[in-house]
Amino acid sequence: MPPARTLQVDLAGATAVVTGSTRGIGRAISRRLLDAGAQVIGLQRGTGSLGAGHTTLSVDLADADARQAAVDRVLADHRVDILVNNAGINLRHRFEDFPLAEFSQVMAVNLDAVVHLTQALGTPMLERGEGRIITIASMLSYFGGLNASAYAASKGAVTQLTKSVANEWAGHGVAVNAVAPGYIATELNTSLREDEARNSEILGRIPAGRWGAAEDIAGTVLFLTSEGADYLHGAVLPVDGGYLGR
Repeated sequence: MPPARTLQVDLAGATAVVTGSTRGIGRAISRRLLDAGAQVIGLQRGTGSLGAGHTTLSVDLADADARQAAVDRVLADHRVDILVNNAGINLRHRFEDFPLAEFSQVMAVNLDAVVHLTQALGTPMLERGEGRIITIASMLSYFGGLNASAYAASKGAVTQLTKSVANEWAGHGVAVNAVAPGYIATELNTSLREDEARNSEILGRIPAGRWGAAEDIAGTVLFLTSEGADYLHGAVLPVDGGYLGR
């Protein structure tokens, strides 16, 4: 087997906004962008720092007014070159018992915030004629799942949003793509990994033979910011260890 290679991308001078930048996949993405030289601004409920070049704004992404206030603060001081719509929530109920307020909460974070931030931060990119927008989708962009109707609806919607916006913006220098993580060993999936039967079932369908790591997604996001992805528009890239092909 050849030695592992590290993707080298130079993002010096670039500014990236990452939602949910200090936990799980968002943390790994932020670290890779920072290592490539970008300044990273995290939008999320909590605060915190990953070190030099990383700042956070505390914002409830389910609140449209709070989102707009955060956008205004960011654009007042920064030219945003990269947007990573990473933050998401999953509230589980049987559909017949799903509280509509909770369904709306999932949609507000997973879809409405993506629409709002893509439009608000992407329009200046469009005016400049360059920029990268990457949204984190899901395996439930393809499947219905169980007891996750709100999450599945939101993740199905963001894949179609990605394709539609790419159709409009690809010819104007703004690349809009998505990454669909497979089963990733993060806090969100702790219960699945601790369920021996379900964990065995999942691993049995993954040709790579392991759960993914947050860094697997971060590497793909970094690639999408690079010149190697210059001709990639409207793609939804499954990073799933081969799960979809099984």
